Amino acid sequence: MKKIQKLLMVVFLALTTMGYSKSTQDVQVYTTLESGVTTKTIEKGFDANGLTMAGNNDMNKPFSTRFKTLHYKVYNLAMFSNTDLTFKILKKYPSFGALTPLSMSIWQDKDGSMNASTLTINGMSRATGVPVNDPDLIAYAALIKDTLQKALPKGHFKELNHTVKFPTKSFAVNFTADVELDDEATPADFIEDFEAEFEGELEPLGFLLPNYTDVQEEIFDDNAYTGVYDFFHTYSICKFDVIYPVSKLHPEAGAWAPCSFYIYKKVGEEKMHMGFLGVDNWITTLDMSDEASIKPLREAEKMIVDIITEMTE
Repeated sequence: MKKIQKLLMVVFLALTTMGYSKSTQDVQVYTTLESGVTTKTIEKGFDANGLTMAGNNDMNKPFSTRFKTLHYKVYNLAMFSNTDLTFKILKKYPSFGALTPLSMSIWQDKDGSMNASTLTINGMSRATGVPVNDPDLIAYAALIKDTLQKALPKGHFKELNHTVKFPTKSFAVNFTADVELDDEATPADFIEDFEAEFEGELEPLGFLLPNYTDVQEEIFDDNAYTGVYDFFHTYSICKFDVIYPVSKLHPEAGAWAPCSFYIYKKVGEEKMHMGFLGVDNWITTLDMSDEASIKPLREAEKMIVDIITEMTE
């Protein structure tokens, strides 16, 4: 009888776990009504807990000059990372460059609450292909949760009921291109020219590059991880004409924005690899159905894809 009861309990736990997994979210929102919480205090809380912010940008400043109305009294897009955990994950999975750094939106809602959105461990895992049971990814997700709780005191995680429509699909947009060096050129020369052209194509189309990370110099070298890559860089890419309409109904979309674009070449290879997380990540994890959000997202992605395709043909 005890064996039967034990078996039934195992089945029950398995079924409840399955039920939970169906509602597993890729994005999480932490909220608080505690007075005195601002974008600056949140930044200080992140820095103090081991998550360094590469930028914490007040989006209402440019929004107010470009658009007639503001959706929120406060709306910031921030980028953050933990160097040690980023190194450990990138060493195993270079595709994690698409989340280097991670991003977050911070906004004040109509009820006066301050809110911060980030990716969950499921979102980070699904989008980049890093296994959800990777110990360093687990540690990263735990650090983010702990930091949110400390930076937004007396708060709680909101109950979100978004339907993650494709829980196993990455929606990563990846490219591979040949690296052809002239007689005396070096990989450093090549990537300098390539990135100058890339930036020159993006900026006239309204794209902003709020952060650039030389992963080799800023992360790998500090951990004595050399001789593996000729270069490994990431860009944070944003566009006002995208995040403004999207944020109206989906303020938590900042968990995906600015998007990180990575580009690397390994020593001894004649190819470089590039990639970013496609906009279907936004659309399929936040229940987006409004054309005002979806259209500019798809248009922006097409612009980036067209630029890279043309540059690498």
